[in-house]
This record gives sequence, C-alpha cells and structure tokens, in this order.
Amino acid sequence: MTQNVYDDVTPEELGKKLYNCADAIRDTVDETRYKDYILPLVFYKSIDDTFSDRLEDKKEQFAGDEELARKAITDLTVPEDYRWEAVTEQSENIAPYLDESFDALERENDSLRGVVRVTYSDEDALTDQRLRDLIQRINRFELSTERVEKDFLGEAYMYMVGEFAKDEGKDGGQFFTPPDVLDLGVRLLGNSGGQYGFGKGASFHDPTAGSAGFLVHAASYARKNDAGEPSTWTVTGQELNADIAAIAQVNTFLHGLDAEIRREDSLSDPAFPTYLQDDEGFDYVFANFPFSSDWNKDDRKDDKWDRFDWADKLPRADRGDYAFIMHIEKLLNDRGRAAIVIPHGVLFRTNEGRYRETLIEEDIIESIIALPDNLFQNNSIPSAYLVLNKDKPEDRKGQIEFIHADDEVFYRDVSNQNKLTDEGLDHIVQNFSDWMTEERISRTVSLDEIRENDYNLNVALYVDTTGPEEDINVTDELAKLRTTQAERDELEAEMTQHMEALNYE
Repeated sequence: MTQNVYDDVTPEELGKKLYNCADAIRDTVDETRYKDYILPLVFYKSIDDTFSDRLEDKKEQFAGDEELARKAITDLTVPEDYRWEAVTEQSENIAPYLDESFDALERENDSLRGVVRVTYSDEDALTDQRLRDLIQRINRFELSTERVEKDFLGEAYMYMVGEFAKDEGKDGGQFFTPPDVLDLGVRLLGNSGGQYGFGKGASFHDPTAGSAGFLVHAASYARKNDAGEPSTWTVTGQELNADIAAIAQVNTFLHGLDAEIRREDSLSDPAFPTYLQDDEGFDYVFANFPFSSDWNKDDRKDDKWDRFDWADKLPRADRGDYAFIMHIEKLLNDRGRAAIVIPHGVLFRTNEGRYRETLIEEDIIESIIALPDNLFQNNSIPSAYLVLNKDKPEDRKGQIEFIHADDEVFYRDVSNQNKLTDEGLDHIVQNFSDWMTEERISRTVSLDEIRENDYNLNVALYVDTTGPEEDINVTDELAKLRTTQAERDELEAEMTQHMEALNYE
C-alpha cells in the first residue's frame, strides 16, 4: 500500500506547513511550549491514519471481519471510542477529552507509555476554540506511514522539530543536532575502516539521544544509499529529559524504525546494561553529548562495569566529557565503531592527557575531524568529530587521520549559523574513506609522532593550514621602497617649513 501522496511537496515543505499549525496557539502560550502541544497531536493523527490503512488491509484478508482484522494488527492500534475522527468532532471540553484520549492510547499500547507527557487541561490558554482550530489545521494532512514513502514523514517531522528548536533558542540545541552534522557522523561510520555501509542485523545506540536524530538519520542514509537494512537492526537510545525522550520515540516511529528509547542518565544509570558486558556491545554508537557538563563522579568510583578506570583519577565533576567517551568506548563490541561530537578542549586540555594516552595506546582512534565554529544552536565553541574503531584494518593501525574541516571551503553562513555544504561533506568523507593526505586539509599521523607531542591531539599540530607564501619580486619591492622614502622626505621637508614659520626649533 505504501505510496507517496505528497508527490509535489518536499518533506521540508510539509514540515513547514505542520509547523505553521502553531499559528492556532501563537501568542497564547509560550513559544518554548509549542512543541509540547502540537507534536503529540501530529503523532496521534499519524497513528490513527496508519491504523486505518492497516485495518482496511486486514479486513480484506478476513472477508470484512473487523474484529479479526483488529486482532491481526501487531503494531500500534487506536481504541474505537477514541479514533481521530472523534477528536475532530469535539466542540467543548476538548482539553480533558484529549487527555482522556492519550490515556486510552497508552492503555491500548504498552510501547506508548510515557510518550505523551503534556496535560492539555493544565494550560488555561488552550480554550476550546484554539484547540479546535489547532486540531482542524492538523486534520488537513495525510499522515499515514502506509501512504507516504519511508522517511518522508520522519523528515518532515524533523524539520518541524528543528523549527521548534529555533523557537527555543539556546535551549533548543539540547535536543536537536543539525542535519549536516548528523549526515557527517553517519557517513563517517558508514565509510569507516575501509568498509561501505552498515551490516545486516547491526546494533545502533545513542547514549544522549535527544530527538533521536542520529538513529533515524542512519536508517535514512542506509535506505537511500543501499547501505544497510534498517528493518533488521537493533536500535536503542537513552535520553535524560522525559519530554525529549518522547519526541525521540515519535521520531523513530514516523521514520518507520523499530527503536527503543529509554529514560535516565547514561552515566549514572545506563538503561541497556547487558551491552556493557565483556562479550556484548554495540556495533555502532553515535553521540552528541552535552559539552563539559557536570556528572556525579563520587557515585562512579566503584563502577560495576569498570567504565571509568582509564587512569588513577576520574574526570572532573564539572567536566564530564571524558566520562561520556569512556562510557561510549565500553558500549562498543570488539568490532564496534563510534562517531562522537566533542568540544575541542578534549583534544589538548593538559589535565586530561592521561585519558588521551589510553585512547591512543589502545589504538582505537581512527580519525579526528576539526569542525567549523557555530554549527550548533546552543553553542558556538569549536568542536570536532572523534571517530573510534575497535577493529581498525591493518593498514590503518598505528595511525590517526587528522582532517581540518574548519575552512570556508567546507561550509557557508546560513542565517548567522554555519552549515556544512554538500560539497564540504563529500570532501571530508572522501579524505576519511580513502585515508588521504591532502595539503592544508588532512594528514595521517603515526602514534609515535603523537607520543612525541605528549599525546596532544590538537589538529593544528599535525595539519599545516597556513597558505603558501607569495613569491616576492625584489625589483618591484625596491621600487616601492624608494617611492615611499621619497614621499617621506617630501613630508619631512614640508613639516620643517611649518615648524620654522611657527618659530618652533
């Protein structure tokens, strides 16, 4: 049944139209709360539209018997008394009806427990009239995953989430990683170790999942580039913020991805502990963890999974960057790879040299890519990609490739925020996948050279980014000098005349 009812519309255009539904409640609730009221309704409509199509399909199989058809549906179902059509027919007491409807959805589907965190009745500004307007706006859209090509709805949803993140400003960056940064991370792992694509039955994880951007982008990339079979993957994520975890769960659904997103702090309470065992671990881990955040180091000194035993001291309590890196390294199996967005300081801060030494001596760093400033909404500090590989091929062992992508040939300024261009992304990935050395851009460096630099991983130490010096024409330069000297002599003579006229000695 899958088709595309939006042949003349791009995912971004659909996402913009869905985002504009916020006009129904604009200026009545704080803009930082728009997503809390709109995204659940979009999800509700999508579940119901999808369920309707699947129900009709099953009814054909069971000679029109709706009861048998309902029982045959193994995915999300909608209680008969709370179909979306009933929502659109409500004219009063809409807020409590919506709360009741979402409760009914949860009772019908265990996987939806905790996904909708908002209580519409708690917001006085959401009058019947405003909610009716909002519902009717959303009702105009066909949101069945059976009628739209895979990833189309998900990409529209991610566009909408991105717009809401802009509304929230700096805080919005906590749950939204820009698409160009996602694309680079996925392509780095999809071209890592001389391989192309992701294996069948692969396992993926993001310990700070946000809105699950990395996970869904990996699936989209695989489908579009014949680089894997997402239907066979195990996909998991963990997110501390309950509201954002709910967005992630919806996002994976709309991308047609069977994923499990769990709550809680990854460092203090890892939600997938079996993958921390010696014989377990994920094939791929993506992460854009909160830079230099606080972490509860006192409770992790005797960590039962031995995640933080790289040195005689744990990372500082007010700087958890290496705690996340240690956690991610422990999550990888013996073939595992990771793409981690890090602040530049991780590469060279003096008191963290002991942790860099462990990473380097274990020879699991495949590449370090310095990124342009100002790629993220929530901070403009310099950042980089750290690519780990537990199974580096022989020709890459004992080396790390450094790539300097903080150059104008890789990005452009879009609305006061830098964005990696398609050409820039291709350029980076080509350097990485081909293990290239390119003047002023990239260089493969031996671990011995890094040891000589006291385990400092600053890209500028290994890639000379200075431009070539211009050739000097000595004759022309001497002529310029003589002209300048003559002009100076004339000015001094003129000044002397003025001084004499004013009786200055």
